[in-house]
Amino acid sequence: MKLIKEIKYLAKVLQNKQPKIFCIGKNKTGTTTLHKTLQMHGIRVGNQVRAELLMEDYALKDFRKIIRYCRSAQAFQDIPFSFPETYKYLDKAFLNSKFILTVRDNDTQWYNSLVKFHTKKFSSTNQPPTKADLQAATYREPGFAWKVNRILHDTPEDDLYNEELLKASYEAHNSSVIEYFKDRDNLLTINVSNPEDYERLCSFLELKPIMKTFPWENKTVNI
Repeated sequence: MKLIKEIKYLAKVLQNKQPKIFCIGKNKTGTTTLHKTLQMHGIRVGNQVRAELLMEDYALKDFRKIIRYCRSAQAFQDIPFSFPETYKYLDKAFLNSKFILTVRDNDTQWYNSLVKFHTKKFSSTNQPPTKADLQAATYREPGFAWKVNRILHDTPEDDLYNEELLKASYEAHNSSVIEYFKDRDNLLTINVSNPEDYERLCSFLELKPIMKTFPWENKTVNI
């Protein structure tokens, strides 16, 4: 019994010494596909429900709970890791961490994917969701979708999916990430629609490739 306890303790210590992996691309850039890829390689990915409910801590710029949550697994993605500035706090809290920025072919492709998904998931019509739609949405908890929208986007309440402003937010996030990590080797930028980026990911994480390219995942759960 004592030996078993010692083995379990050692396994826990070794797990804690593994470098954290943070997927910091905006939602609708292939983060669910990346999640699946990491799991297929045996990497433990954090529970996304728990992570998304830390959204209000992010809004208060209080990263203590987010950092504590990151002790629960090795890799993390989507909310609140896709939010601006989060990566800076994680970079300081977890030395030797690796960051992955997922991107789309261009901002138009990202914008169209976002609007199409939100329309399908939240809208009461075939038009992009309104303020009332997001406030009525029950995803995670009532009002969650509306709160996320207000935290992330400075769009008018009567034009929540303003194309110019949302595209600007996409470009600004990517540029800020790339600028922050310039001249360092712990950021990888990938597009999961590019087959060759799977091998680049494996090289970056020191993994042995187990397939030819990324597994296709239809994102149906992330906002």
